[in-house]
Amino acid sequence: MSVPLLTLFLAAFAFGTAEFVIAGILPDVAGDVGVSIPVAGYLISGYAIGIAIGGPLLALATNRLSRKTLILWLGGAFTLGQVLCALAASFELLLAARVLVAVVHGAFFGIAPVVGVALVPANRRGFAVALILSGLTVSNILGVPGGTAIGNALGWRATFWAVAGIGLLATLATALFLPFTSSAPAAKGSFKREFRALGRQAILCSLLIVVLVMIGQYGLFTFIAPFLLEVTGLTPSVVPWVLLLFGVGSTIGVFVGGRLADWKLMPSLIGIMVLQAGIYALLYVASPFPWIMAVTVVAWGGVNFAFSSPVQSRVLAWAGDAPNLASALIPTGFNIGIAVGALSGATLLDHGFGYRNLPLIGVAALLAALAIAVLSHIWEQQSPEGPPEAVAAP
Repeated sequence: MSVPLLTLFLAAFAFGTAEFVIAGILPDVAGDVGVSIPVAGYLISGYAIGIAIGGPLLALATNRLSRKTLILWLGGAFTLGQVLCALAASFELLLAARVLVAVVHGAFFGIAPVVGVALVPANRRGFAVALILSGLTVSNILGVPGGTAIGNALGWRATFWAVAGIGLLATLATALFLPFTSSAPAAKGSFKREFRALGRQAILCSLLIVVLVMIGQYGLFTFIAPFLLEVTGLTPSVVPWVLLLFGVGSTIGVFVGGRLADWKLMPSLIGIMVLQAGIYALLYVASPFPWIMAVTVVAWGGVNFAFSSPVQSRVLAWAGDAPNLASALIPTGFNIGIAVGALSGATLLDHGFGYRNLPLIGVAALLAALAIAVLSHIWEQQSPEGPPEAVAAP
C-alpha cells in the first residue's frame, strides 16, 4: 500500500476525530466554559458551517500553491487550531478555534482526493479516494471513543491536546513521504476554469445527489439514539454498540465503494443508491425488532459510505482540468445535506411525525437522488464530450 496515501489517511483520521469527538465530551466542555449543553451544540453546527462556507473559499484563495505545500500549511493550521481549543478560556474562543479548524477541514477534504488520485494509476482512483475517506470512518471507531476516554480520564482539554498530537504526526509524515510529483498548483487562468467547470452537468448533478443522500442519512442519524431507545426498545448501554456496528459497516462500505468505482463508476453509483433506498425502507420495517435492526444498521453504514467514493470519483473525473473548487464543494454538499437533514428531521418530529417514520425521509430523498443520477447518466452517455484531461504535473 502506498505510504503517501497512508499519510493522507492519517490526516483524514485526525480531521475526523476533531470533528466528531466533541460529541463525547460536550457536557464537560459546557460545564467548564459556563454555557448550557444546547449552546455548546454550536461547537458542532459552527463546525459544519465552517466546512461548508470556509472550505471552498480557502481552496480558491490557495489554488496557486503547490498541493503538497498547501496540505502542509493545512496540517500546521489544524494542529494550531487544536492547541487553541485546548487553551481556550471561554466559549467564544473555543468556538472561534473550532471554526478555524473547520475551514481547514473543508479545504483539506477538497484537495486530498485530488492529490490521492494523482498518486495512483487511473484504475486505482476509486481505491485512493476510499482510503482517504476511511480515515473518517476509522476515526468514529477508534478516534472518537479514544478521545472521549481521554477526556473522561484527564479532562476535555486533554482530548484536544491528543488530537493536536495526531495532527502534528500527520503533518510530519506528509512532509517526509508525500512527493511533490503530481501535486502541482492549478495552471494560470484557473479561476475562470474552476468556475466554468461547475457548469458541467455531471458535476452539478453529482453535488445535488450528495446533498439529497445526506438529507436522507441525517434525517434519521441525527436522532438515532432516541430512535433506537424509543422505537427499537434498546437500553442506553446497548446504543453505543449499535453505533459501533454502524462504524464497522461504514469502514467496510467505503472500501467496497472504492473498488466498485474503479470497476464501473456510474452503474455502481446507481446500484448503491438503489440499495440505500431499500435499506431505509427496511429500517422502517425492522425498527421494532432489535436483532434485525442490528444487522440492518451494519448494512446501512456500509451502503452509506460505499456511496462516497463513486460520487467523489465522478466529480474528480469531470473536473480533471479544474479540480480545486469542484472538489472543495463536495464537503460543502455533504455538510449542507447534514444540516438540512437534521433540520428536516427536527421539524417533522415537532409536527408529530414520530421517530418510527424518520427512515421514510431517506426513502424519499434517495428516490429523488436516484432519478437525478439515472437522468444524468443518460445525458452523459448521449453527450459527445467526455471527462477532460487532468492538469499535468511538472
